[in-house]
Amino acid sequence: MSWRFLLRPKWIVRHVAVALLVAATCWLGFWQLGRLDEKRAYRALVEARQEQPAVAPEALLDPGEDAGSPAVADVLYRSVEATGTYQGDDTVIVDNRTLNGASGGWVLTPLLLADGTAVVVNRGFVGFDRTGELVAPEAPSGAVRVSGLLFPSQRRSGIGPTDPTEGTLEVLARADLGRIAAQVPYDVLPAYVQLVASDPPESSTGASADSAPLVALGPPEPTEGPHLSYAVQWFTFMTIAAVGYGLLLRKVARDEGLTIGR
Repeated sequence: MSWRFLLRPKWIVRHVAVALLVAATCWLGFWQLGRLDEKRAYRALVEARQEQPAVAPEALLDPGEDAGSPAVADVLYRSVEATGTYQGDDTVIVDNRTLNGASGGWVLTPLLLADGTAVVVNRGFVGFDRTGELVAPEAPSGAVRVSGLLFPSQRRSGIGPTDPTEGTLEVLARADLGRIAAQVPYDVLPAYVQLVASDPPESSTGASADSAPLVALGPPEPTEGPHLSYAVQWFTFMTIAAVGYGLLLRKVARDEGLTIGR
């Protein structure tokens, strides 16, 4: 066998191309494993915090706290129970949401608590009605007791849509508690409640024949996703590229040797 061909310019280009391919697939494989670790850590965190006793949200949160502070992060996904009155006129819809393949939005309504502060409640998902509109069902009136989990305020990332900074908005691009707080006359806690149960229940308010039903989102169901299978695929591609190229080089070296020996 002769290996002198390895230093020919066209083969050097091929070496570099294969090396980059192997490096890229290796990186993608480890990136998928990193995403898997993140999903597992999130799942463990959610499950551990859900096991803690339910408390009032105002006992965990300070309305003056920044929504992105460590103090707020430490209580996310805790079970909470709150009693108050819905401020139906301040309801907003977060659009561009999906549930089980259906398009629609989340219905967010502030719940005014006894101390004068409010916690925003994600009452659930609503689809488009028969006229193609997103219409928030009326919130239960009077004293309401809700139970659910604390979720973080959402912030714009990347090239996502931007909500106007002025005016009173009825539709938001995300569950931005800071934007909601800017248009209501009371303090808002820096995390929202994703509704699990309500007394009286949401269904007691009724709905017209044309309106879409409100579906509670309930507790999250964290999954590990396909990251492990994706990692295996990338590592398989890496192995095929490395081993296949090595076999190709061996074959070319053998053929070169036979040519020289003739």
